[in-house]
Amino acid sequence: MNFNIRGENLEITPALRDHVEKKVGKLERYFDGTPQSDVNVKMSVVNNDQKVEITIPMTKLLLRAEEKHSDMYAAVDLVIEKLERQIRKHKTKVNRKFRTDNSLKYMFKNELEPLAEEIPTAVEEEDDFEIVRTKRFDLKPMDTEEAILQMDMLGHNFFVFSNSVSGFTNVVYKRKDGRYGLIEPE
Repeated sequence: MNFNIRGENLEITPALRDHVEKKVGKLERYFDGTPQSDVNVKMSVVNNDQKVEITIPMTKLLLRAEEKHSDMYAAVDLVIEKLERQIRKHKTKVNRKFRTDNSLKYMFKNELEPLAEEIPTAVEEEDDFEIVRTKRFDLKPMDTEEAILQMDMLGHNFFVFSNSVSGFTNVVYKRKDGRYGLIEPE
């Protein structure tokens, strides 16, 4: 794995770099061989929050997690736990769904045991993605500012609308930092 460790408002010390490389290196045990991919780590300090974002783009799979904590080393440990859960979740789904030689199944080792909290219950075995409610509504043409106002009035985290400028279906959403994002087709 090739490490790209960056710091915002933070100097990456050799001890911090070693800690990240050691912890991320432990993820290799989940794979048959050493994944040939880049590991992008972004560490930042905002006020008293230490934030770590790790992205590992791999063939047919993207692992990404972020975590905030008052201690940078603890934030790294929490992010690694999230990544381990993602890997186990992918492995469980892959083993259940895909049975071909070209699938993701053969990327993971088979002798891993599932985590206790991730042992599927009878309901989960029937269908991983059960749709419990369907909503239908007309997409009113509006601009992004009006869509954000509508979203805030409804108290939702996202709002689907027809963009009056482009004519495409767009989504506005509220980000964790309190600002807004826009999703639009290419």
